[in-house]
Formats: sequence, C-alpha cells, structure tokens
Amino acid sequence: MKKSIFAFLTSILVLMSLNIHAYSQDVKVGIILGFTGPIESLTPTMASSAELAFKEATDAGILGGVTLTPIRADSTCIDAAAAVSGAERLVTSDNVAAIMGADCSGVTTAITNNVAVPNGVTIISPSATSPALTTIEDKGFFFRTAPSDARQGQVLAQVVMDRGIKKLAVTYTNNDYGKGLSDSFVGALKAMGGEVTIEVPHEDGKADYSAEVSTLSASGAEELAVLGYVDQGGKGIIQNSLDTGAFSRFILADGMIGQSLIDNVDGDLTGTFGTLPGNESDGAAMFIKMASANGIPGDGPFEQESYDAAALIVLAMQAGGSADRATIAKNVMGVANAPGTEILPGELAKAINLLKDGKEVNYQGATNVEFSDVGEASGSYKELEIGSGKFNTIRVR
Repeated sequence: MKKSIFAFLTSILVLMSLNIHAYSQDVKVGIILGFTGPIESLTPTMASSAELAFKEATDAGILGGVTLTPIRADSTCIDAAAAVSGAERLVTSDNVAAIMGADCSGVTTAITNNVAVPNGVTIISPSATSPALTTIEDKGFFFRTAPSDARQGQVLAQVVMDRGIKKLAVTYTNNDYGKGLSDSFVGALKAMGGEVTIEVPHEDGKADYSAEVSTLSASGAEELAVLGYVDQGGKGIIQNSLDTGAFSRFILADGMIGQSLIDNVDGDLTGTFGTLPGNESDGAAMFIKMASANGIPGDGPFEQESYDAAALIVLAMQAGGSADRATIAKNVMGVANAPGTEILPGELAKAINLLKDGKEVNYQGATNVEFSDVGEASGSYKELEIGSGKFNTIRVR
C-alpha cells in the first residue's frame, strides 16, 4: 500500500515537473527580412523593433514565464528561392511558433504559399504591400500591418496633383511590388487628370541605368516617379538622372524612403517628396520614445509596423494560452480589433495581464492597427519631403 502511494505521489511530482518545464522553456519566433539586397539599410532597425516587442512580452511573463527567442533569417527581398529556404529553416529546423516578416511582396508571397500555409504557421508582414496579397489563398495564416499599395497609389497620386504636377514619367522595380504599385499610382493619377508620358520597368542590381534614364527623359516629362528600392535600382536611376541632368526632383514611394538614399546619392535631393505608411498618433509617439531609449530611431521606415507585427504575435499567444501554431493564427484577429481595452506600445504587460484574466484587448499599437476581414491594415500615410539633409513630414494623409 505504501509503495502504491509513493508511486502515485512520484508520478504527480513528475507531471508537475514536466508542466513547470513546459512553461519555462524557450519559444522561438522567426524574423525574416532582407538583411542583404535592395532594402538592406532598412531592415536592421525593423528587426530590432520586432525584437523589442518580443523582449517586452518575455519580461511581462507571457504564458506563465516563457522566454521568447527571436531567430533571424534573410529574405534577400528579391530572391524567392533563397527566401523560401530561409523560411523553411525557421519552420522545420528552428521550429518557430510564428514569423514576423517577410518584407518585400514577392518573397512574402513565396514564403506564404510554400512554407507558412503548408506548415500552418502565422506570418505577419510589416511591409509587404502588393495589392495581390489581399486575395492570396492564405487559409487564415497571413496578415500585414502595412496597408496595401492599392491605397498608397491613390494617396501618392493625390499628393502629386495637389502639388500641381500634371505630367510625369514613371519607373518601377520589375516585380510584384513595383508593378502593383505602378498600376495603382498610374491609374489613380490618370483618373485625377494627370498625364503619364511613359512607364519603364527596371531591374535591381545593375551597374548602369543610363538606357532606362534616357528613355524616361526622351518621353518629355519634367518629373520622374521612382517606385523602386532605396539601396539598388531606384537609387541607381536617381543617380544617373542627376549625373546626366535628365531629372532633378523625384517622386518616391515607400520602398525609396530611407536616410541611406540621401547619404549615398551624389547630388542635391532637396524638394524630392513621397509617401510612407505612418501617422503621428499617441501610439506612434510612445513607440518613438521607447525605441529611442533602445537605440532605434522609432520613426524610420516600417519600424513601427514591425513592432506591431511582433506584438500581435505575442498577444495572440497569450489570448489562446499557448504558443501552438494553430492557436496563434486563430487569435490574431481577436487581439487586433475591437472590442477590448486599447493597448499602445509599451503596454504589452498590461495586455498580457488582461488576457490572463479572460478579458479582451484591442491592440492599437504604433500604427493604429485595425484589420480588415482578410487581415490587413488600412493605415495612413505620411507625406514626406527632403530638406536640410533629411526626410521631413509635411502632413499625414
């Protein structure tokens, strides 16, 4: 009898030990961004912003005290095969619970179709903006905290028209992002009465863009919209335009916004303007303050969207009481939208405690998160203009 009681108590202690171990183990989360490639100057602070949210949740005692361990992978931004390989490593070898990323639209589509959906892994992109992603067959696993370029094209066209520009040429990076944005922008501009003299795609990674610039200049346009990437093709188009005198002011979309453009182009870019997802809300201000204290600018391209993407992952975990992949996917929409207590950056501990108590949260974050029924943000845009060696916010649209 004593032996039976002893065996029973021993088994209980073992189970308790296993349960404690389960709540003290690491939970790995993936971050896949283009650490090499045409936006490599933007991604380090995007990743750091996401990692800030993961650390905040760990410090807050998420899931009873697990440690969230971020694992990085390189999407390259433009090489779909390399991006899929990196994502497969995260999912199979590293066994991540969810993925923050990817960044560029083409690689995000490839990862979603070939890795995330087949393996049932939630993927939340902070910067993949192609309109085609709105209708991707994601089975409820893909979300994005940046708005679609279907909206950015309209906003940028309105900015152009408001500035009295009626005739321009367009060049775009020759991929899903560039073509989708160009179609949206050109369509909106023409509907508003503007004229596009020519649309010229360009490839990234070339040493010389003189042929493209010559074609654009010969179209008779005095202004050039560059819908490309800040560290490769788009920058090359601008540099050649300045060198030859073909164009002196440029219209930019989000992929071209970054301090590296100003720092690395030889010439005066004063007056160049464009659009970037963003706002000047209380949440944005709170994130900038928190990020700055951790060595992150806080108002750089897609930093706020990256923090929000990671925050949604951790809150979905807590809402479901598990880091199980299916549980995360099931709970993202619930924590992203009303009803519930509004949650801003730096308030993940508050949110985690509310969820522990069975209450609802409405994550607003830095970007005023509100998902549509397909899991994407509507968002707002900053109108930016270069002056005094930096991008300056003119207004929010």
